[in-house]
Amino acid sequence: MSQSVVQLQQTEIQFWLDKVEHWGEADSADVCKDACFHLSTLRDFLQRLLTHITNVGSTTETMKNMPSLGQIVGRLCWNPVVTADDETRALIFQCLWGLHTEQPANALEKKSNQWIQKVLCQLATEDEANPSSLLLKELGLSPTQYHLQVLRKMVAQLQENTGETCCFLGDVNRRCSCSRIAAISEACIPLVTCTEVSPLIGALLQRPLTCAQSALTNSFLGAISSAYSSGRLSLEDQAVVALWYRSLPSLEEAVLCLLESTVLGNTESLQQLQQQIAQSLLPKACAQHCSIFLVVNDIFRFILKKREANPCIRTLIQMFTSCFYKELTLLHPQARLPLKAFFPQSPQNLLLPLLTPPSEVPGEARRRHLSWLSGSLQRLTEEEEEAGGSRSVFEAWFLLVQCSHWVQAALQLLVTTEILDFHPLLWLLTFYHHPTNRGHCRDVQLVAARSGLVSEAVRVLDSLEHRLSAASSPLSDANRAGIRIKELHNTLQDLPADSRPLH
Repeated sequence: MSQSVVQLQQTEIQFWLDKVEHWGEADSADVCKDACFHLSTLRDFLQRLLTHITNVGSTTETMKNMPSLGQIVGRLCWNPVVTADDETRALIFQCLWGLHTEQPANALEKKSNQWIQKVLCQLATEDEANPSSLLLKELGLSPTQYHLQVLRKMVAQLQENTGETCCFLGDVNRRCSCSRIAAISEACIPLVTCTEVSPLIGALLQRPLTCAQSALTNSFLGAISSAYSSGRLSLEDQAVVALWYRSLPSLEEAVLCLLESTVLGNTESLQQLQQQIAQSLLPKACAQHCSIFLVVNDIFRFILKKREANPCIRTLIQMFTSCFYKELTLLHPQARLPLKAFFPQSPQNLLLPLLTPPSEVPGEARRRHLSWLSGSLQRLTEEEEEAGGSRSVFEAWFLLVQCSHWVQAALQLLVTTEILDFHPLLWLLTFYHHPTNRGHCRDVQLVAARSGLVSEAVRVLDSLEHRLSAASSPLSDANRAGIRIKELHNTLQDLPADSRPLH
């Protein structure tokens, strides 16, 4: 930059510094008239100033060349005559974003960031002691109304900016336009609970990552997550999904809240639980983003290992997986990833057979389907035990828990129909309730010369009988089911001691 250009800028900057100091906050008619008269030349100055800020690409260097810049821009923000002009106001705020540093390298840049955030925060608050309040009252506006109008127009302008594409030209000395995204997000932190800013926050969250410089800051995502979880920020559904996609802590908190409500028994019925799961948006988010599902599934996997015997946890996992699979099938085929991407650790041959709802497998085919599932799981457990491992067995059991509608279908068949070979169904039930030998009696306990597995099957039937007696099913159906359960009890009691039909 030549010396003449620098000198010209310093002269011009001094002129505008004198002007904004004279204007103050435009609390007299003569001052308002003078401000209106200079609006056109002010816009021209701000446009060239914005170009200079963008080309320099360093807040430190910009402030070194123009130390009075902050005073000019700051005073202009509080001049109601100046900010009433849409084009001038847009240029002022773009200069603010240009001065914001994504990663401040020194005290000057940190102070500049704090000052910009303070200015934006004050724009959303009421200040009756402000000298401009007299002029605003003459115009029929309170300071709050004025500030909110400015804020809304600023948000609208910034939303347009978030839609711009990356224009990085490869010039290391020029700042990429995407850097404004990070600057805007950081500057919005003090305003995250303002209703007027919600559309801008949604636009920022849903903006695609065009380059590394367009990434939202962790402090911004943390502020959004905190405000949303506490109910102080309202976001549209897709903005919430975008927040979970960008912020792992926010996603984890949403899953844990769902788990907590289930464990504490805040839902009175399965229908309410299903509704709660659907309203959480988590199944839809999982269907849209495989990475979200993998995180949610890992949390479920961890909780299930810790609370293996908790029926509430199993019910939640099954209903969640069912809701997720429904959301996945609603997606356009071209936007849908294959199942193996969502279940990379599960036995691949069991994925679709287990995820398919029993209602889609009619009549006799359902019984054959269950026998095939039981046989496949039994072979897997036998092979794993021979190899001395347990991971594959756990993943198979985890998938069965996720798709335990087939366990319920097996129970229904056992108690409502005459089945000559009921051993595959009983094995499936026993495996569902006790997948491993860890802490269970099925490998060592023997009772009057019968295997522990048979005893477990008896307990499963007892549990089923209790559930049926407590359910509001027709009396005739309950009686038939009770008779069938007793027949199964008698059959199990008559098994020889060396019989091992279940394992």
